[in-house]
Amino acid sequence: MRQFFLAAILALPAMAADGVVIGNAQSPPQWALLERELLRANSAACDRFAKKYLDSRGYLLHTPRWGTLDGPDDAIETFYNWTLLYAMGADESVLRHYKRALEGHLQQYKELRTSKTKLAENGAYYKEFITQSDWFHTGEGIRAFMFLGFADPDDKRLIDRMTRFAGLYMNEDPEAQNYDPVKKVIKSIWTGSKGPMLHKATTYDWVGDPVPGSFHLLHGKQGRGGLVNLDSVYEKMLAHCAEYIDSVGDHPLNLGTTGLALNAYALTGDKKYKDWIADYVGAWRDRTKSTGGNIPTNIGLDGTPGGEYGGRWYKGTYGWNFTIYDGEIDQTVSRNTVFSGSWPGFANAYIATGDAGFVDVLRKQLDNVHAQKKTVDGKVMVPQMYGDPRGYKQTGREEWYEWGPNLHGDRATDVYAWSGDRRDLDKVPVTGWIAYLEGKDPGYPEKAFRADLKHVADNVRESDADNTTPDTRLADYLMGFNPAAHNALANLTLGTHLTGNVWSLHARVRYFDPQRQRPGLPEDVAALVEKMSGDAVTLSLVNVNQAEARTVIVQSGAYAEHSIESASIDGRSLAVNGPLLTVRLLAGSGGRLQLKLRRHVNQPTLALPWQRPWRVASR
Repeated sequence: MRQFFLAAILALPAMAADGVVIGNAQSPPQWALLERELLRANSAACDRFAKKYLDSRGYLLHTPRWGTLDGPDDAIETFYNWTLLYAMGADESVLRHYKRALEGHLQQYKELRTSKTKLAENGAYYKEFITQSDWFHTGEGIRAFMFLGFADPDDKRLIDRMTRFAGLYMNEDPEAQNYDPVKKVIKSIWTGSKGPMLHKATTYDWVGDPVPGSFHLLHGKQGRGGLVNLDSVYEKMLAHCAEYIDSVGDHPLNLGTTGLALNAYALTGDKKYKDWIADYVGAWRDRTKSTGGNIPTNIGLDGTPGGEYGGRWYKGTYGWNFTIYDGEIDQTVSRNTVFSGSWPGFANAYIATGDAGFVDVLRKQLDNVHAQKKTVDGKVMVPQMYGDPRGYKQTGREEWYEWGPNLHGDRATDVYAWSGDRRDLDKVPVTGWIAYLEGKDPGYPEKAFRADLKHVADNVRESDADNTTPDTRLADYLMGFNPAAHNALANLTLGTHLTGNVWSLHARVRYFDPQRQRPGLPEDVAALVEKMSGDAVTLSLVNVNQAEARTVIVQSGAYAEHSIESASIDGRSLAVNGPLLTVRLLAGSGGRLQLKLRRHVNQPTLALPWQRPWRVASR
């Protein structure tokens, strides 16, 4: 493999036959020491959590139940960021714990039985995938699995599962015909290994069976506190989902399924996955144009927006118009999830195809919402909902409604981070990470690393003080004890922005350790993404070890989808013309690199650098 080296000799950069050589011994900057400590602390805290809350089989120590309030998705979501942490450089034990928890979870919930809903009468999982659920909750439970390819792309069980699971939405399993390839629709908001639900759901499908005993309930008005008998609140739990019954037709949440196909494509290189993503998300793009740039929340089985509601594209469970009465909390609520599924779905299509037009759809949706902006009581607000303000109870009136201060800044940040277009910065809150990238908060990295260190320490202390027992804990209880803190590391080392309950990893850079043959920052190496634009990234690398040299491979893009045209340091440039750059850091050295990029020009791959040719396949 072709390699280029950056090392340290005094303070003078020099050109060598095999790359740039730099040499300035320096005391490690504070951000670098904090970053290394955060990786160490995360690893130790995850070890501690796994020791306390996983048994020898990998079962999570709690009382399993079916349902979306505290069911299987919540149990495995407890470990939602552990694969990402390992892929960024945390200890191998973090990956080992997650894999043990995943295998234990699949078996633990395979043993579950229900009587009030057929969905889990023979277990919550069939063929290792959820029987039927909506992708708001399926997505929550599968987040860590979606990133397992970044941690261990050689795992044969991962490759088998990812391709089989993607096949559930490509009609490759005769028992799970979830997709209509002619109309290009996923047929229901409820899908899985048992196929689509083509009838109205029941409240028991959403809530599951009651289980005997008293628990520390987190949903509804209970909060983390004393024990509550589940029987005493079970009717309220059913009332929570009383209006969640419409199921037939496609929904933006189903765009989360594209994460399976993208992973299968990056793991195998099989073009059929890319083609399916392009066809399915392309159909969503076309339909969104027909509704004025508003992503519809129901596509009928006939393939038309609002096809199950007489053309009213804003209808449906979790739709633009989903204003309901929640009997559990005794109030009217609006729960529109259009931003939850559509953002990762269109983002995955962008990664798979390189077509920036998929991001245009999201930009237009934000524009439409912001076009309604107004000031209410001195606060800038945008509408959160569209359609008939009382959901299904009336017809004939269509309007934007329920103005609120949520300007969707996180989703605007996604679009800007993906596009690099300065025009997209207009809707982005210039605070925190973005303020740092804009040169307005130079102390942000230290603050962010310290905040995440505090998160780790606080959750370890809370876990140590936890005296609950498995028979009083439901699946969602332990999520709040998860000590792993990923956000500062993801922002500042990878140059990525992660929001929502399903993730797509758009990273400007990734790192690999050639000595240990694993993904993530090598031991003692710290990285800091300082600036990003559409075609460039500025990156500092530091070796905090004062006695030994370290080598790190820098990759452009999470999936090597970008190419580095050149690397510059102290005014000297080196042509690269590939996705990989090997950097050698002598003891106690560091340097600032400017990487000139061509983005989205390579076929995405999860293969480790030493297992692929220097030049990955172009599109």
